[in-house]
Amino acid sequence: MVSTGQLTRVVDNSRAAFLSGRTRPLAWRMSQLENLLKMLDENEAAICEALGKDLRKPKQESICLEIEFLRNDVRGCINNIESWMADYYVEKNIVTMMDTTLIHYDPLGVVLIMGAWNYPMMLSLGPLGGAISAGNCVIIKPSELAPATSSIIATLIPRYLDQECFQVVEGGITETTELLEERFDHIFFTGSGAVGKIVREAANKHLTPVTLELGGKSPVYIDSSADLDITTRRLLWAKCINLGQTCIAPDYVLCSKEVEVKLVEKMRSLIGEWYGIDPQKSPNLCRIINNRNWDRLNNLLKSTKGKIEFGGETDCNDLYIAPTVITGVGYDEPLMLDEIFGPILPIVSVNSVDEAVQFINKREKPLTLYVISTDKAAQDAFKTNTSSGSMVVNDAIVHLSVETLPFGGVGASGMGGYHGKYTFTTFSHQKSVLVRDFSALGEYLGETRYPPYQDWKIDRISLLMKNRKIPKFLSLILYLACFFLGWLVSSLENKFN
Repeated sequence: MVSTGQLTRVVDNSRAAFLSGRTRPLAWRMSQLENLLKMLDENEAAICEALGKDLRKPKQESICLEIEFLRNDVRGCINNIESWMADYYVEKNIVTMMDTTLIHYDPLGVVLIMGAWNYPMMLSLGPLGGAISAGNCVIIKPSELAPATSSIIATLIPRYLDQECFQVVEGGITETTELLEERFDHIFFTGSGAVGKIVREAANKHLTPVTLELGGKSPVYIDSSADLDITTRRLLWAKCINLGQTCIAPDYVLCSKEVEVKLVEKMRSLIGEWYGIDPQKSPNLCRIINNRNWDRLNNLLKSTKGKIEFGGETDCNDLYIAPTVITGVGYDEPLMLDEIFGPILPIVSVNSVDEAVQFINKREKPLTLYVISTDKAAQDAFKTNTSSGSMVVNDAIVHLSVETLPFGGVGASGMGGYHGKYTFTTFSHQKSVLVRDFSALGEYLGETRYPPYQDWKIDRISLLMKNRKIPKFLSLILYLACFFLGWLVSSLENKFN
């Protein structure tokens, strides 16, 4: 653990370690990734215990939604790091046909990862594998609102990873404020939009790029073509995991009155099947993180003008809010203004796809959008006529398991993306590289750039530099022709010199 007052020295030490070149070799990066995976494997029980203390998180959710997610991310890094690090060769124009053009992935340097409390293990360490793969030193700031998980991260990281290149800073607002005064080469923040603005403002002082993983009200559209039995299971699971404290949890439902009536009854029955007559006694439900968030959710329940179809029970001493469905919700009541981030699901009546699209587009861009429909035209309407960080058809949340899909927001729901190779590129600088030689042909093609300037030179430069689409087989022929001409010119020069 690093305390306040030491932060400048910590960042300086990490920067010195980075500048030494220690993080650049593939072997070093691979060893750190393997140690990170070892850390997760050897400490699963302790991590589950910490998550249980912070959120009363069930073992299955702790392992499947946090620990196993991290394991798979690290495994993906180990399996692909060599190909990710390799130079990427790009197409050339006529002038550079004999040259080498490529993108080289440079590590950024010393980066800051700021985790969130709702998935305190996964969101603090989720970006770490990609940052290691890209060759960076990392300062990790877990959320102080999940103190048990923050503590175990601070304990385990120095046991398994390079202690100069990877540091954990614990603390609250004071420590975070001081940390943001330091210069980093990238800041990766997960949390609320309000804090995201503070992070971005601090980053601007040093022109530091940021990734902001925020949130928003992720809508669910359901039409009559949906299989409501399957829909109910998928929707309720996505809403109830972590007791609704998930940035991409379904925030509200848009559907017709006909669908609403059927959906409510199926959800009412399923809640009893999953969590029993008294869900508060179920071991399969988390708890709200703290009193402040419990008060916020309780006030939303009190202020609604809609009808509580089921749920609505609360217990401040237990930080419990029952899974709750509300119908007849007004468009502008508090439930519909900000992200709910709890187990409360409003249902808003709409009569058509167009009405649903208009409803969504009048609000801030959500982190994700769920469309439950087998109607291809409806699916396409949401895909092309709305803007969201991601979109899932006929399920919810499971897109996070697909590492080939970037995860991130747009507009108020965030900027930048990660997962899989996208995390690697987030923490890399894509350096453009052009390698030329001193061949006679290359110089002949390029000599028209030199003074004295003349009209015929303008014509030749325009012809050579014109952006044109060249089929691949013609590119090969052109390359061979250039190679032959270069060889011919060089041979003639040698003969007459």
